[in-house]
Amino acid sequence: MKKIMLSLFIAFVFNACSVNNDNMDVDCGANTELAFTGFPLPCNYSIKTLPNNPAALVASSQEKMDLYFTKHENTCSSPTDPNIDFTKNYLVGIFAGAKPTGGYAIKMTSIVENNCEIIINFYEKGPIAGENLTQATTYPSDFILIPKTSKPILFNRTTESSDNIKIGSYFGSCSGTDCQKFYQLNDYNILKFLNVVSGSYNFDQYKYTTTTKRNEYTLFLKNVPTEILGLNGQTKIYGSPDAADQGGIYFELTQGSVVTKVYIDNNDTADQSDAIKVFKNAVKAKITSLN
Repeated sequence: MKKIMLSLFIAFVFNACSVNNDNMDVDCGANTELAFTGFPLPCNYSIKTLPNNPAALVASSQEKMDLYFTKHENTCSSPTDPNIDFTKNYLVGIFAGAKPTGGYAIKMTSIVENNCEIIINFYEKGPIAGENLTQATTYPSDFILIPKTSKPILFNRTTESSDNIKIGSYFGSCSGTDCQKFYQLNDYNILKFLNVVSGSYNFDQYKYTTTTKRNEYTLFLKNVPTEILGLNGQTKIYGSPDAADQGGIYFELTQGSVVTKVYIDNNDTADQSDAIKVFKNAVKAKITSLN
């Protein structure tokens, strides 16, 4: 497997080399999955120097965080915890470099480790036809927390689709830690969003944990009724979700640049067709299986 090793850099000094372990006479053992947590860094930090070229960094201490980033008050609509316990975790950031417009993204998708190294898989996307683009230079990036390690970190570029499905159940009056259950189904992994605030569904502002599982998006898409697929970028509400503390079901479908959102009353209401009721139950069952 071809991999790219990105140096841990200071002031975005960046070196890269191509490594092919198939040609190395070293037994690194089998690869095993390594858990990581998504970290919404832009909510509480700004980057001091935006890299014009592809780069990566690992912040292993608060001193390194202060070197790379400037801390500021939370700019996201929901509270976020900016603190990192560096006795347990390191922050990893990856940068695509300067891009001429919006519509570009870079995303870390899964991690494996062996006795020799840690390998972080990532993909990049470019603008999609019909997408409303920011007409200014952008600097795509992604940030995660990984367990503290002394192993070298390598990055493996993959090809993935950014199409995804988000599903959730919510109860606005519930104050427990597990009242809001939200997940993202990709074809490369499943995200579980943490501490989601009811009614605040910009998921870029939340930490998440991951499970590596292939084709979850494609498989669940088969459950989506034609009635919802036909909305094609619209938002629709069935019934009055959570109006009487009965809670609701959330569904969001991203296909290319088109984002469709649906809110469904937990109670069966007159505007819910049989197909919508079946789909609502399919969402509930999926959430239960993931919880």
